[in-house]
Amino acid sequence: MGKITAIANQKGGVGKTTTAVNISASLAAAGKSVLLIDTDPQGNLTSGLGFDKNNLNGSLYDLYTETSSLEKIIQGTGIEHLEIILSNIELIGAELELAAREGRETILRQALEPAREKYNYIFIDCPPSLSLLTLNALVAADSLLIPMQCEYYALEGISMLLRTYNLIKSSFNPSLEIEGILITMFDGRNTLANQVTDELKKHFGDKVYKTLIPRNVTLAEAPSHGKPAMLYDIHSKGARSYLELAKEMMGNETRAW
Repeated sequence: MGKITAIANQKGGVGKTTTAVNISASLAAAGKSVLLIDTDPQGNLTSGLGFDKNNLNGSLYDLYTETSSLEKIIQGTGIEHLEIILSNIELIGAELELAAREGRETILRQALEPAREKYNYIFIDCPPSLSLLTLNALVAADSLLIPMQCEYYALEGISMLLRTYNLIKSSFNPSLEIEGILITMFDGRNTLANQVTDELKKHFGDKVYKTLIPRNVTLAEAPSHGKPAMLYDIHSKGARSYLELAKEMMGNETRAW
């Protein structure tokens, strides 16, 4: 039974999409079957894997508006074991249409249920807002992965996200758990970065991943080439850090069983 993980943080620029692309590619490289879902109307995940978001042949919009089936909108990425559901600006229209529908917060959960049998991991890349699209992702998910940049305002942001998490857990999805908190854009020479990391570990303990994602030029450049970092420069610190994260994630699940 595949695990659905929403990658979310209402603060922008913390590495959600970078994490979605690179953890998915790293797990696929380990032989795991992975489905990646872009639920952000900006479509950065879509373009970051080399798709033209202005010319899509099927997208998440079609699933929400019931104009296509799940099977028809899933596409290959050219990376073995990794498939994707694409998105673009049309998704804003779907969100407006969803607002009037009964059971609107459970549409994605119901649609993804059959996919659990096919994939080991399903990752949902959420928009940087607590919108109806994010709500659908969190209701559909088994767990929440929170990327966080090491800066002062990140601590304020996570408290807001955790309030939302608790509300969704109590009202819509009682089985939702925190997968982990991932520290991104880390620079060990920065005193504040170390202080924020220590503070997170003090409050969240082993929910904070041991793997730290460094500030790395390869992670910034790879999306413009439509590739995950491991296919752009396998020797870079950024690519290696996500491969380590994949190992840590698989190890955590083995111990959980």
